[in-house]
Amino acid sequence: MPTDRIKGIRLERLQLPLTVPYKLAFGPVTAFDTVIAEIIDDDGNRGFGEATILTGYTPETVDGCWQAMQQLAAAMSGGSYEAAKATALGHHHDAPFTVTALVSAIEMLEGHPLLSPGDDVDVPLLAILGAMDEKGIKAEIDGHVAAGYSTIKVKIGWNVDDDLKRTAFIQSCLPEGVRIRIDGNQGYSRDDGVKFASCVDPAGVELLEQPCHMDDWDASKAIAEVTNVPFMLDESIYGKREIERAAKMGGVSYIKLKLMKAGSIDDLVTQLQMIRDFGMQPVLGNGVAADIGCWMECCVAHHMIDNAGEMNGFLKPTRSLFADPMSVQNGAVRLPAAMPDLADHKSFVVETAQFGEF
Repeated sequence: MPTDRIKGIRLERLQLPLTVPYKLAFGPVTAFDTVIAEIIDDDGNRGFGEATILTGYTPETVDGCWQAMQQLAAAMSGGSYEAAKATALGHHHDAPFTVTALVSAIEMLEGHPLLSPGDDVDVPLLAILGAMDEKGIKAEIDGHVAAGYSTIKVKIGWNVDDDLKRTAFIQSCLPEGVRIRIDGNQGYSRDDGVKFASCVDPAGVELLEQPCHMDDWDASKAIAEVTNVPFMLDESIYGKREIERAAKMGGVSYIKLKLMKAGSIDDLVTQLQMIRDFGMQPVLGNGVAADIGCWMECCVAHHMIDNAGEMNGFLKPTRSLFADPMSVQNGAVRLPAAMPDLADHKSFVVETAQFGEF
């Protein structure tokens, strides 16, 4: 008879170097700080979850995540699936990424239906535009279009006048049918956010994402009142309360979610539907996540999202965590029917911890 008892939990803290630095308004990211939770039950079934910690995406620190995950794993080991999930979710407010890694690993153990997408499933992704000079911009756009991408993310949040000029040049390079998402990554003051939103040409712009700090809802409201392109919140959103607040504020067309914030796959599904119920559109995906988190988000996106996914973090490290890496063809992830086995990644491991039996 199948069991639902957690036999053991193994944790690994990794540092995954990136092929090229990932440019954000608050500084370049050169490596992912990732914690993997592997949970095994009495029948030998395994589930995996991931937390990749980045300041500005979560209040957690890498050290804090590692300590909290060990404490929770010790409390969860030996318990039932439901008891273990309840134990972890009780800490979601203070440690969302930590908790989501543990709970989603159990959901994988349980055989969550969204984690079985079927064969030959393609999930469209967006591409990232990293170049800052005109020659490089034109070359990157041409390359992305040739590779089959129709949505390109453009980072701003440095100098508003320079960003407006660069955005205008990017728009002049876009072929028909290709759109950009403009991501401020919380880099602007309120005044600069308002200036950009009210001055940017809407041609070819799908949306403008989170120009000001996640806690500055007054700035977001001011932007929502003047923007001439659809407005999206990302870092400001942690769950149902913030989704409802955005809907009541008005002027928000899109909400972006990340699995690592949600607490669980089930909670992510609830929040995606809630966004639609409020008349907004959901966007899903974490550009600062490794293979496990991106695979899970792709599985959910296949069932619930109808725009380009942002779960492209798995393409950034120098090497995949999967023995059989996910491939991208014609601007989309070819999604395996089940999560691939992990490759040998000992060279990336910084620290390990184990609870219960393996």
